[in-house]
Amino acid sequence: MRFTVKKPVVVALVVSGLMMPWECVNAAPATLRCTNPASGVVWDIKIDYQSSTANSFPAAITEKIIKWHDVLHGGHYEFDRASGDLTVIYASSTGGFTLKNKCYFVK
Repeated sequence: MRFTVKKPVVVALVVSGLMMPWECVNAAPATLRCTNPASGVVWDIKIDYQSSTANSFPAAITEKIIKWHDVLHGGHYEFDRASGDLTVIYASSTGGFTLKNKCYFVK
């Protein structure tokens, strides 16, 4: 009996799903609470592991970082899971700027 793959895309999706870390596949959405150390402003970011989103924007989620781009307000975000640092980069015609914030997961 010979196995023939008629839909290689389906097979690729199944294999890639098997290679994802188990905790990310079955993890419930999480809340990341962030603080701007200069101003003291606090806000929450919703992380959805199953749909790979941060505040509903597509995100790259790994064991070390969570990265996304806010297409509505601008800004590229990178959260370092080990240190709790959230780096936000805003581009502009004058060179842009970078903000450093501290974040942690809340239950």
